[in-house]
Amino acid sequence: MPTNPKPTTIAEYISAAPKEAQPMLREMLKIIRSAAPDAKESLKWSMPAFSYKRILVCFAAHKEHVGFYTAAINAFPGDLSKYKTGKGSIQFPYDKPLPAALIKKITAFRVKESLEQDKHWRTAKK
Repeated sequence: MPTNPKPTTIAEYISAAPKEAQPMLREMLKIIRSAAPDAKESLKWSMPAFSYKRILVCFAAHKEHVGFYTAAINAFPGDLSKYKTGKGSIQFPYDKPLPAALIKKITAFRVKESLEQDKHWRTAKK
């Protein structure tokens, strides 16, 4: 039995995802890129990830939802009250539109947070 090669880019990941997930994944990619235009794009843990010196956000296709993964869950309790969440994840069901403004807001928050925290880790030039 031939096996499909493991995706190595975000485009390959989206193309390999179930057809019903692809439009939402493309939209998620567009939203995140608009909020973090300078972020490095890669695959981490076999899912699309965006990072500077640290990972900002990731997303992945699942059976009934797109998972959005971020360390900023606790910063948005009111905004996330109508979504199923976990310690670092939010589920966006396929049968509902993506909350573009919320995804952009969370991603922008992570960009700002990362830039502020990382400047404290820079070492002085010798």
